[in-house]
Amino acid sequence: MKQEKIKTNIQTMGEAKIPSPMLREDHGGINHLFVSDEDQVMINIKRAYLQKMMEKGESPPTLEVAGPRKTVYFDPSKVRCAVATCGGLCPGLNDIIRAIVLELHYRYGVKLIYGVRHGLEGFIPEYKHDFLDLTPAKVTTIMNMGGSILGSSRGAQDIDRVVDCLEVNNVGILFMVGGDGTLMAASKIADAIAQRKLKISVVGIPKTIDNDIHLISRSFGFDTAVDVARLAIQSAHNEAIAYPNGLGLLKLMGRHSGFIAATASLAQQDANFVLIPEVDFDLDGPKGLMAALEARMTSRGHAVVVVAEGAGQKFFEDVDERRDPSGNIRLNDIGPFLRDTIKAHFVQKNIPLNVKYIDPSYMIRSLPANANDSVFCGFLGRDAVHAGMAGKTKLVIGHWNNHFVHLPMEATAGKRKQVRPNGKLWTTVLESTGQPSLKNDPS
Repeated sequence: MKQEKIKTNIQTMGEAKIPSPMLREDHGGINHLFVSDEDQVMINIKRAYLQKMMEKGESPPTLEVAGPRKTVYFDPSKVRCAVATCGGLCPGLNDIIRAIVLELHYRYGVKLIYGVRHGLEGFIPEYKHDFLDLTPAKVTTIMNMGGSILGSSRGAQDIDRVVDCLEVNNVGILFMVGGDGTLMAASKIADAIAQRKLKISVVGIPKTIDNDIHLISRSFGFDTAVDVARLAIQSAHNEAIAYPNGLGLLKLMGRHSGFIAATASLAQQDANFVLIPEVDFDLDGPKGLMAALEARMTSRGHAVVVVAEGAGQKFFEDVDERRDPSGNIRLNDIGPFLRDTIKAHFVQKNIPLNVKYIDPSYMIRSLPANANDSVFCGFLGRDAVHAGMAGKTKLVIGHWNNHFVHLPMEATAGKRKQVRPNGKLWTTVLESTGQPSLKNDPS
């Protein structure tokens, strides 16, 4: 893997001079958890890469370790904080909100925490979304609920008006939870704050159920999505084997990256064909999906096909640049298209086929987080608080090489992580399914 040059320095409001309130606490050796900016994690730990860097006389790029600092920038008795969740729903949003509020309140003594309703709309007066006063009492049990108690929205808003709202309400730290579009908006908000020379920290927590954010090894909600997708694959398989020539067709989330489809197919190894955006496939021809399905039905009498929502977009003639309010290209729906195309093909071949189509997408993303994701969200939320209180800004809290780290927003916003067709994940999927190449040889 070619290592790109990445700027890893984290911006700060200024020198952190106030002793952390956590220094005064005496519970279970909390003082041992303090870290400094000198604590770093290497981005690339492969021996060959490190040796090459040494030969060049260069130091490998590293990331700051996340965690509490012994001194903080903001006075906990005076600072006001705000939390916003943006974009699509994702398991774990309420866990993130809860962790931020409880850490601010109990560990730092921050009393004024605003919940911004419905994403960026909550900053704009015309929408009339009042702030929600976030207290421990309001968030104690919200991890048992799906969705977000703050709500969400899609679409850009005027950045200057967002900063106006922060300034008028004397907000010192803004926590923004969202995906790629949200992080790009957060970066613009941080830039506008800097231009006005305001002392407002902006801390991002990356959210994508697809697990496709660059330089983020794992995003919250993904583990829950794989859990539920695994059950959906099991259901598709049970439906398929219950009928003669039964086909279970399952569409899973994954607009541009097939991590959920690939990982769930390994967790529940009943899938025979897995289709993801990163790997091209044909429908017709001697090596296309239809020929492979025919062969599977002839030999086994049933099949399970798992398709990520962004796969096979080349089959639509009306692909255009239609975008949703967040700027994402509106994908054509590959699930019903495959279902109808497969049915038509087998009717033409006069081969009986029983198709059962399953799409659990909205059910998955609106569920509460599972145990692993809930714990993970707790770490992310608390580390976001530590970063904000230390006066760090224009950063996201990420997970890399088994550590929670600080990443500059520009290092990850606008970039995408994808399944590598020659990587271990995809080659293992091919091994477990026995799936052949579904691409015809070029003529």
